[in-house]
Amino acid sequence: MKPILLQGHERSITQIKYNREGDLLFSVAKDPIANVWYSVNGERLGTYNGHTGAVWCVDCDWDTKNVLTGSADNSCRLWDCQTGKQLALLNTSSAVRTCGFDFSGNIIMFSTDKQMGYQCFLNFFDLRDPQQIDDNQPYLTIPCSEHKITSAVWGPLGEFVIAGHENGEINQFSAKSGEVLKKVKEHSRQINDIQTSVDLTMFITASKDNSAKLFDSASLDHIKTFKTERPVNSAAISPIMDHVVMGGGQEAMEVTTTSTRIGKFEARFFHAAYEEEFGRVKGHFGPINCVAFHPDGKSYSSGGEDGYTRIHYFDPQYFDFELEA
Repeated sequence: MKPILLQGHERSITQIKYNREGDLLFSVAKDPIANVWYSVNGERLGTYNGHTGAVWCVDCDWDTKNVLTGSADNSCRLWDCQTGKQLALLNTSSAVRTCGFDFSGNIIMFSTDKQMGYQCFLNFFDLRDPQQIDDNQPYLTIPCSEHKITSAVWGPLGEFVIAGHENGEINQFSAKSGEVLKKVKEHSRQINDIQTSVDLTMFITASKDNSAKLFDSASLDHIKTFKTERPVNSAAISPIMDHVVMGGGQEAMEVTTTSTRIGKFEARFFHAAYEEEFGRVKGHFGPINCVAFHPDGKSYSSGGEDGYTRIHYFDPQYFDFELEA
């Protein structure tokens, strides 16, 4: 099957995200527009217009009612998924790097960058309380003075947020008290991406130290490591197979000096238990910035520095594939 090419951005893709059912795919890039696509045929459903800077992150709630985007225009915005109407605008003092709905869809978290004299903050808003939105007053703000948060996801049951930092540290921040519940440092360099498994029991981190690692969400126990020769920009866990997919490549600024083959712009598939690489998918003309599995596990998408999002459907052989131990 040929991959479906989604051309909706003029600049490089920063994040792609499926909704829970997997019928919609959200993409954001370093241009101000957030797109939503039908994942089955790649048709564009619509856009969310309003940001005035690069959009770093996107998330969709459990029942696909609202969409959350965070941008370098110093704002985090809440949208009506169906109509594209802006429901809330939360202004910040620096760029919004990560954002997410908890499982209930009632509480949002987002983190801001350390820049222009402001430190990095992790903010929590309860959408059931319109006063918080109107006053732009989060019910909880956690300062991260040392190392800024580069990626963050909600843990199981919405009790804490798992955050990856620019020094390779991973912290669990309580969404109730704001304290650090657990912390580990398994990576030596910045964590570019964190994605959870479908049941939220595990998460995978993608790091600049050329590796991706699998962790237990509750205990932060390090389970597996997947090594490559390049910085890993993104990694995702298959919902049905013991597989992980990783996307990476060199830094965008070094790309022009190499031919397409040497650049290694492939999505790489590893077996989650054996830590063995068993496949690669070529396609992007630049580093892969983001990968995501469809919730049914029958396809995956990747977003690249070239501004394209590609939806790949797996061949039937993929589902029968057994790695010889």
